[in-house]
Amino acid sequence: MAEHPHAAGWKQPGKYGATGSGIVLAEATIANAWNVQGNVTRPEFIARARELFGVSLPVAPNTVAMTDALSALWIGPRSWLLVAGGESPLVNFGAKRDALNAVGGALFDLGASRVAWTVSGPHVATVLAKCPLDFHVRGFAPGTCAQSLFGHVNALWVRPQEDDAFQMLVARSFACDVWYALMESGAQYGVEVTLPAPYR
Repeated sequence: MAEHPHAAGWKQPGKYGATGSGIVLAEATIANAWNVQGNVTRPEFIARARELFGVSLPVAPNTVAMTDALSALWIGPRSWLLVAGGESPLVNFGAKRDALNAVGGALFDLGASRVAWTVSGPHVATVLAKCPLDFHVRGFAPGTCAQSLFGHVNALWVRPQEDDAFQMLVARSFACDVWYALMESGAQYGVEVTLPAPYR
């Protein structure tokens, strides 16, 4: 098997480390990401956000609301991350920021700030043990998200489906560190890097 690829290697399909595909990594390309902030006790804010983005912001901690166009991740009592991998309502930023401001909300464009991967495979839980989260389905149910550390880097984790695939989002400035950590942790089980696909 080949040595693991250089820092931008998440865009290069191949197999690395031991024989097999103990973990599978694919970049989840982000077309746009916006941070919405506001008070969920204000009906006008909730209604305006739903009107602007076509999704009801989740109000339960660490939950996710999804449409065909985007995902809304609860990241704090008054904060959500909207992520889209393709065409979505995340357009006309200035007008939508002004519309949210009018109902006491705020909007920030984070489109260039995050890198995301889909991490899956039979050894995914072992490889992700660098993170103190419990990745078992009993502790991390489908349709939920959580923030924690992976090594020394803050990461946002999403479990969108019933299977053992997770989405991992990190700050772009730390993406290379996280990529190398994933490759090093997974090498003994075999790492398969697949083609990037839009974030979903």
